[in-house]
Amino acid sequence: MISNQVLQNTIEGLKEISRTDLCIMDVKGKVLASTFAEDVPVFVEVKAFAESQAESQLVKGYQYFKVSDDNQLDYILVVYGDNEDTYMIGKLAAFQIQSLIVAYKERFDKDSFIKNLLLDNLLLVDIYNRAKKLHIEADVRRVVFILEVRQEKEHHSVENVKALFHGKSGDFITAVDEKSIIIVKELAEDEGYEEMDKLARSILDSLGIDKQSGSHIAYGAIVRELKEVSRSYKEARMALDVGKIFFGERDVIAYSSLGIGRLIYQLPIPLCKMFIREIFESKSPDDFDEEILTTIDKFFENSLNVSETSRQLYIHRNTLVYRLDKLQKSTGLDLRVFEDAITFKIALMVVRYMKYMETLEY
Repeated sequence: MISNQVLQNTIEGLKEISRTDLCIMDVKGKVLASTFAEDVPVFVEVKAFAESQAESQLVKGYQYFKVSDDNQLDYILVVYGDNEDTYMIGKLAAFQIQSLIVAYKERFDKDSFIKNLLLDNLLLVDIYNRAKKLHIEADVRRVVFILEVRQEKEHHSVENVKALFHGKSGDFITAVDEKSIIIVKELAEDEGYEEMDKLARSILDSLGIDKQSGSHIAYGAIVRELKEVSRSYKEARMALDVGKIFFGERDVIAYSSLGIGRLIYQLPIPLCKMFIREIFESKSPDDFDEEILTTIDKFFENSLNVSETSRQLYIHRNTLVYRLDKLQKSTGLDLRVFEDAITFKIALMVVRYMKYMETLEY
């Protein structure tokens, strides 16, 4: 239903043009919006008019008009005056309000359709039938973004995000939970992932979100059919979760850039525990001191380059070699050997994933 404020703004605009007072009531005679300077008198005739077959009626100097949608009476419009000009103004105002009803209804229907599409709540035949009725193109390129903000939702509302897209008809902005804002973006043929990364960054910048805020935006793969939009949404959702686990420093996360983290995220926890036991036996990466963990991270960061790692850690090369030897004795893995390094890296990622899943249980 249209808000009373929108109705008020509409008839105030009409009054400014026509210099005629108008009032909108519900079918029971309750005033919803009015431009009358004084309190609107009780129009006892409203109920009788609502129950009659007439579409308009002149009673005691007031013109009454019905505003309906799909044969259902929504409002009664009352216009002050009993001449032909007043009648014409009333007809135009009733038409304007009826157009608003249709527009708001279509907007609501589209939002509902997009939400159900994202959540896989529609049969394939329903997707295309409803899209056709709502004038939504089926065969265009699209991608789904998920914006998750740490601040209060009202500061970065759906309406604020919509304003960034200037009401483009092919784009849809909605929300399926309290934390996230969903953007279904229609793309041109020449737009690819590089443009998506720039767009994601511009959304954060336009909303004044910086890296220190803890907010993230993720996007899925580009799809070509309407039925695949839910897949892009699931990928964006996964990118958001995987990004939090393995790429906490990133505020823009693409599904296509998740790498091995995407595979680890889909592993069952019992399998992860078994893998960690096989690699570390009774030990755990949690048992390593901060010095060793920092050394490991820097060593991987520098692609197993001993010289560069020791330089960045401000330690002698032999000191780094000593730490790596100590780690090898403890775990049986030599990080200078590529295969052992890969195994250790995956193990660390698995442990991080397990810790993240534990936090979700509490």
